[in-house]
Amino acid sequence: MTERNGLRSGLLGLAPILFGGLFAVTAHTALAADPAPRPALESLAALDGQAPSRRKLDIQSWRTAEGAKVLFVAASELPMFDLRLTFAAGSSQDGDAPGLAMLTNAMLNEGVAGKDATAIAQGFEGLGAQFGNGAYRDMAVASLRSLSAPDTRKAALDLFAEVVGQPSFPEDSLARIKNQVLAGFEFQKQNPGKLAANELFKRLYGDHPYAHPSDGDERSLPGLNAERMRAFHAKAYSAGNTVIALVGDLSRAEAEAVAAQVSKALPKGPALPKVAAPVAPKPGPSHIEFPSSQTHLMLAELGIERNDPDWPALYLGNQILGGGGFGTRLMEEVREKRGLTYGVYSAFTGMQARGPFMINLQTRAELSENTLKLVRQILAEYLAKGPTQKELDDAKRETAGSFPLSTASNADIVGQLGAIGFYDLPLTYLEDFMAKVQSLDVEQVKAAMAKHLDPDALVIVSAGPSVAQQELPSPTATPRQQPLSVPEH
Repeated sequence: MTERNGLRSGLLGLAPILFGGLFAVTAHTALAADPAPRPALESLAALDGQAPSRRKLDIQSWRTAEGAKVLFVAASELPMFDLRLTFAAGSSQDGDAPGLAMLTNAMLNEGVAGKDATAIAQGFEGLGAQFGNGAYRDMAVASLRSLSAPDTRKAALDLFAEVVGQPSFPEDSLARIKNQVLAGFEFQKQNPGKLAANELFKRLYGDHPYAHPSDGDERSLPGLNAERMRAFHAKAYSAGNTVIALVGDLSRAEAEAVAAQVSKALPKGPALPKVAAPVAPKPGPSHIEFPSSQTHLMLAELGIERNDPDWPALYLGNQILGGGGFGTRLMEEVREKRGLTYGVYSAFTGMQARGPFMINLQTRAELSENTLKLVRQILAEYLAKGPTQKELDDAKRETAGSFPLSTASNADIVGQLGAIGFYDLPLTYLEDFMAKVQSLDVEQVKAAMAKHLDPDALVIVSAGPSVAQQELPSPTATPRQQPLSVPEH
């Protein structure tokens, strides 16, 4: 949760480590159901300051007989399709077994009847198809990319349906994956940023399901067995608990057949209840002692649910504060003027329940306390006064210019569809979002940020050495000491 969101993940409200990144772009063509002839390449000067155009997606939606929600965009530019299943089967559904959701998802392609992990991998590879999977706090995903030619499509879908619908959870694979994850836990103990992030979520969420890491912990993982995973799969990977997103060179009838086949292959069952609302935590600092030259600083408070109507205003407001890279308030004051850090970022992560708003950075240990004070001061002043008109205009222009990247490829589109379906957003969400962003004024952004953030409600975690503190350098156009070139991990 410590990485900042780019535009595409920002639109989805998903921080990269929540959704695997969640979320590389090679084209700027938004795909439509019935694409028009491609125009000749034109000079950028012809835009005359206007944002680049994008096609409006024709999103079609229906439910399968088993209750799965389907979102489909036809795209005939390439002879392929992308399929993404999003299950409400993230670590928030672990219950008393942290790591259960992660292990269940990781085991999907480790074995089915008559095929081990190698045979499954060779099966997809032999068809030129790609299988992907991942589990996060809100959700678990399984994806397929394949050529759309009927014979190849059928073979790839048959194998995919087996993998997601009837995994066998072989014991040898389970032992291997457990050992890999447990070894990862040992490595994390040498990563102050990871230690700080884990502690931050514990303090921010308390007894809430979001509090524990998605991978579980070294105490819970050894006791998880295949029987528990089969039970979790039967409940959380049911058709009624699934959103099917589909993009590619398919007709509506072909898309319906694909969705029906996948839905029928899944266990039968309803959607799981949504995660309960978290309780506001006690604010204040805590410190993790760690021998390093830098200190990690993380500041957070409860933010918003993903479908909150204030999301466009908060997205734009955060782009100005610290979400937009260079040129933001935080980068300008902390890095550019004082050379205190390589990078400082802020982000809202909208989730089923209130996700975190977070600011994170690394700085020299002897300057950490005063850097923290500076960051808190910048946040408080921004919430009190709001953005300037120039900041707002620049952020709108940057958002409009980058927006076509949100649907630049089939993979981008299928990710957007999965989020729209999972978080119950309207099918017109992408167009609505951009229209809302462009209509916002300074006072609306200021009001939204002040409504959802309180500078006195921050949970703060630092990780680094306890050393004598020094005063910060005075702000200058050229800092006397440049930040370290690479963040410490």
